[in-house]
Amino acid sequence: MSNHDNALQAALHSIEWGYEVFPLSINKTPIIRSPHDKGHTCQGMHQCGAPGHGVGDASSDPDTVRWLFDQAPKAVGYGIRCGARLVGLDLDRKEKVDGVATLNRLAERHGFEIPQTTTVCTPSGGFHLWLAVPGGTIVPNSVGKVGPGIDVRSSRGYLVGPGSIGRKGEYVLHPKTGYIEPQPIPDQLLRLMLPPAPRQQPQRRPAAMSVDSSTRALQGLVNVVLTSSEGNRNDRLFWAAAKAWEHVRDGHVAASEVEAELVGAAIQVGLGAGEAMRTVASAGRGVAA
Repeated sequence: MSNHDNALQAALHSIEWGYEVFPLSINKTPIIRSPHDKGHTCQGMHQCGAPGHGVGDASSDPDTVRWLFDQAPKAVGYGIRCGARLVGLDLDRKEKVDGVATLNRLAERHGFEIPQTTTVCTPSGGFHLWLAVPGGTIVPNSVGKVGPGIDVRSSRGYLVGPGSIGRKGEYVLHPKTGYIEPQPIPDQLLRLMLPPAPRQQPQRRPAAMSVDSSTRALQGLVNVVLTSSEGNRNDRLFWAAAKAWEHVRDGHVAASEVEAELVGAAIQVGLGAGEAMRTVASAGRGVAA
């Protein structure tokens, strides 16, 4: 069986566990090109009917997932949408950074136990921990915020599913745990993932966008980054960040959310964390957060 067919079968198996999935390239990035022009605000395949929205294509319908893989014959992996049910803790072990050691230090310092939960072993020697949060809690994506070597994959983010092939090898379930339902995040660890309480806003400020409108605006800009291709990823990130900082200036979106969401999206399409953070910061120069 080919790597493409193995990835499809693994993706269908993840659907049986209750997750939404979509195909990935060997670079662990969305493989289907966007059907839209630069700057689109389409929320996903469910809105326009065409694939090419990254995590916005994710589906739990087996026939839809088979069709998506038919559109991507070079797909050798799949992404699992994160969000309310699933939050991923990506523990990197590379370039003298050890996310596992960082998490162990945090557990000792803050007095919590690391849950025994579904764990995916990555080809670089790291791990993905699958965790659950209380209903209604929105955890932002982040890179290194919790600690060195620890990235958080949550709303509008995704994890590389077990059975996927990357350039360094295969992602596999940890042999000691296999698959179990994601275990709750300890309260002390959850607090490290959440942004600080917002500062009190001045009484006089522009009329605020509705929560739905501001969320859609940021989602559209995140999709601009997620659907970028090699060669224009940094340009599209800068454009999206400049637009997002305008919403920050107007008081419609928090600066921390813009940074977390756009940097997280940039990493998912292959940009380095440092490069992505510098691009987002550069786009925001002169904007009062």
